[in-house]
Parts: sequence; structure tokens; C-alpha cells
Amino acid sequence: MSLSARLAAAQQSQQQQQQQQQPQQQQPAGQPPTDRGNASGTDRYRAASRPQQQNDQVNEVRLRIQRRLADELGPTLYGSDRNQDDEELDVKVRESLNELLAREETPLSGADRARIVREVVDEVLGHGPIESLLRDQSVTEVMVNGPNFVYVERFGRIERVAAEFDNEMHLRRIIDRICSRVGRRVDESSPMVDARLPDGSRVNAIVPPIALDGSTLTIRKFAAVPLTVADLLNYGTLTRNAAEFLEGCVRGRRNVVVSGGTGSGKTTVLNVLSSFVPTDERIVTIEDAAELQLVQDHVVRLESRPANSEGRGTITARDLVKNALRMRPDRIVVGEVRDSAALDMLQAMNTGHDGSLTTLHANSPRDALSRMETMVLMAGMDLPSRAIRDQITSAVDLILQVNRFKDGSRKITHITEVVGMEGDVITLQDIFLHEYAPDARGGQLKPTGIRPNFADALVPYGVTLNQNLFAGRGW
Repeated sequence: MSLSARLAAAQQSQQQQQQQQQPQQQQPAGQPPTDRGNASGTDRYRAASRPQQQNDQVNEVRLRIQRRLADELGPTLYGSDRNQDDEELDVKVRESLNELLAREETPLSGADRARIVREVVDEVLGHGPIESLLRDQSVTEVMVNGPNFVYVERFGRIERVAAEFDNEMHLRRIIDRICSRVGRRVDESSPMVDARLPDGSRVNAIVPPIALDGSTLTIRKFAAVPLTVADLLNYGTLTRNAAEFLEGCVRGRRNVVVSGGTGSGKTTVLNVLSSFVPTDERIVTIEDAAELQLVQDHVVRLESRPANSEGRGTITARDLVKNALRMRPDRIVVGEVRDSAALDMLQAMNTGHDGSLTTLHANSPRDALSRMETMVLMAGMDLPSRAIRDQITSAVDLILQVNRFKDGSRKITHITEVVGMEGDVITLQDIFLHEYAPDARGGQLKPTGIRPNFADALVPYGVTLNQNLFAGRGW
């Protein structure tokens, strides 16, 4: 049984238990509800409406306490002179909250007081209503479609949650807080922004007038502990033979491109591949929003920068790739190639920086090559297609295709070698292919029986590929 099926079965069992615990109160057809026990219908109506009234009262107290806290600690929380670390600030905020609640005349239960403290702390120090979702380890993505619609992704499935923002201004305040921490801005003149959270989670925000139904915020969370190759083996993303082959390719300084769709797991696979890089090599990473989690010590991280409010100061990924060539890198890792930086990346791969890694969006290995050719043309160079394809053939050794399946699982479906040119066409051969099977794991990656042409080129780096890795079965 798949993970989704097990979760659904567990949820159904829980619902059945709850129904059994509730008293069965059925009325004869056509008759109005009768009262049970000594409680009248009016009393039951009042009892049903009491939780909503109590909730509104707690929200009113929370807003009042929050305004008083802002009056007392405003410069400390939001001023330019904020110089306290998060732990000291958290202690100070909680102490002030307890003092304000002690002076509050509205009667509150212990649970209501704890709720007010938690929500106010999340608001002034965190990310408001979505802070609890960001702490939830089962949530992998948070999607805010306007102030009243919040969705999350759990185990590959999207579901709506009860969290809401007070209004559009409340949502914009949280977006501005995220962007200001990394020196980014978002407003009517620049309505789209890419940013990151302190833990490296990727953030994208888009605001009106581009977003018609209110500001939209998308946060792709990163695991607190980066996934390892063992985790990918357990999830069925790849097999042990494929993992051993990829480790040999990275150690043998092959240039690898990871392609796939949005949310397919390209960055996760890139992180795992980078873990195979020897610790005595110098790595330079280039990203639009820093999200790679490399385990090596000798790593230089570079991040592109958008234009400021005056339209100046732009630092593109292409600028960073050019600069990285002057930093004596053993390997260059580009988080994602999406524009003319592809030309400079190919030049780097062809000028002594073997073993470089990058990702791009594509639906198949063949589409990845076509898209790479298109991005090179975006550089404005009037190069013939034959010359571009020659550059791609000599630069790229291996393409990994990662796909996301309907059940939410993510798997490597192709490990493809770039062989060479036949006329004007780039020749590819699949070393591993995903074979679908109607089982709980949905099939697995299997060898095709073809040994890669670059296998002998790995020997000088101390890598010898076992012939049994490519023993094809069932093809």
C-alpha cells in the first residue's frame, strides 16, 4: 500500500472512531428536533454560539494586546536600531506579553492566554498565521492565494488549511518583512520578487496590480536536515546501482545537468550529487536565491541581485559565472540556468572546470538540450546552431531527468549520456531508464545494459565502474 493510501486509510479509521463516539440523535421524518434531557432548544443554540463568541473575544483581546506591545517595543522590534539576537528578543517579547495580559481585565482561560501569546509572538517575530505551518515538518510547501486562502503541500498532496490573514495589508506586511531581511523589495513598480527565509526556504511573492485577487506568497520549505542518498534510496527515487554510478561520475569529474519540471526535486538531487564531491576541492555555487545545502567546508556561495529602487545595481547569474572563473574554482555549481548564463556555463565546462553541476527546466533529456540551445541564443551571440550543439556536446556528459508522479512521488526517470554528434543531431543513449510497475513503489530505475563511453575516462580519477551496474534486465 502506498504512503498516500495508508494515510487515507488512517484518516478514514479516525473519522469512523469519532462517529462512534458521538451520540446518535435521529428524529422521525417530518418532525422538528426535540430537546434532549433538561436543555431547551434555545439553550442548545446559545451553547453552540458560545465558542464563536469566545473566539471573537479572544481575537479582540489579541489585537488589543498586539497594539499595546507595538507601542511599548516598537523601536526594538521594527526600528533600525534593532541589534538584539532572536533569542533575547523572544524573551523580551514574552515578558512584555505576560505583563500586558496580567493587566488585561477581560477574563481569559489558561488556554486562551497561551494562544494569545503564541499568535502575538508569531506575528511580531515570525510570519503571522503561516508560522505554525513553517514549523510543521510534514508541510513541504505553503501557498497563500490572497489573505483568506492558504494551501499547503503534505506528502505530495495539496490541501487547504484554516489559517487566514486579517486583510490584504496584513499579508503585505509579512511579505515586506521577508523581503527586507534579504535586501529585496516588492511594490507596485516591482511587483515580483524572489527571496529566502533564514533557513534557506525559497520564497516567491507577487502583489497587485499583477496579482488580481490579492498578494500571492509561495514558500518552498527545505528540510531541517538535508536529504541524503540513503533517503533517496528509501523513497525509491533511484536505485543502489544508479547511485553508485552517479557517485563515480561526480568523483570522475563528469559535467552533469539535472532537468525536470517545477517541484520535481531537481535541487534535492543536485544537493545529493554535490555530496559526492571530494572535500579537497574548491566549490563555487551561483544561485538566484541561495538554497543549496552543501556539506563540504571549502564552498564559496554567490547570489544574484535584482535592481534597486533606482533601477541600478543588477548582478545577474551570468555576471557571477564570469566572476567565478577568476576565483580558482575546481567545480562550479549553478543552482538553475534559465537565461543567457547557459553560454557562460558551457564555456566554463569547456575550459578546465570539469565536474560542474547545474539544473534547468525541461520535460526530457532531449528537451533539455533544445532548451539549452535556446538559452545560449538569448545571449545575443549570432552563433550557428551547429556551433552551439558542438559546445553542448563537448561540455555536457550526463543528463538526469527527474519527474514528479501523480501520487506525489519524485523519481529519476532517465540517466542519459551525451555521446556526440551525427550530422547536426546530438546523439544520446540511456544508461538507466525508469520502468513503471503497478506496485506500491510505482516501478524503479533499471539499467539498459549499455556501458557509458566515458567509463574509461574515469580511471585516472581512481574510479572504476563495475560492469554489473549496467546488467540490463527486461529491456
